[in-house]
Amino acid sequence: MVPESLNQSWSMDFMSDSLVDGRRFRLLNIIDDYNRESLWIEIDTSLPSRRVIRVLERLLEMREKPLRIRVDNGPEFISDLLKLWCEEHNIEILFIQPGKPVQNAFIERNNGSIRRELLDAYHFFTLQEVRLMAEEWRQDYNAERPHETLGNVPPLEYTQSVSL
Repeated sequence: MVPESLNQSWSMDFMSDSLVDGRRFRLLNIIDDYNRESLWIEIDTSLPSRRVIRVLERLLEMREKPLRIRVDNGPEFISDLLKLWCEEHNIEILFIQPGKPVQNAFIERNNGSIRRELLDAYHFFTLQEVRLMAEEWRQDYNAERPHETLGNVPPLEYTQSVSL
């Protein structure tokens, strides 16, 4: 399903990597499926359901809530806490079928870009370094990088052009 406006559908997914010293960390990536905008990248050694909800609360302070959020069947996403939070906010949570990442193609494409252009391109020594570079990457991705599926303009420019 391809959304027809902002905040119809967001997608969330996790990625993992490690610092130079071997300590593992995770990334929670959230995008708006309509314009492929990277809404948030949360980074830490652990990102349980309560943390996912805090990130979503922060996003709702900054923009309109989505009608639905598409996720896989990871433990943080199938938790009762997230289910209750979505019900309280009248947000539908859509689960892809297990082993079918193509059903969450927008976030998978975003994850591939993050993997190639950030995680595989640099050696990270601290979580703070990852967070700073991820935010720089996110800003560039949203404001500077043309997306072929958006008529070769960046997500933020696309949103402005269709709202005129």
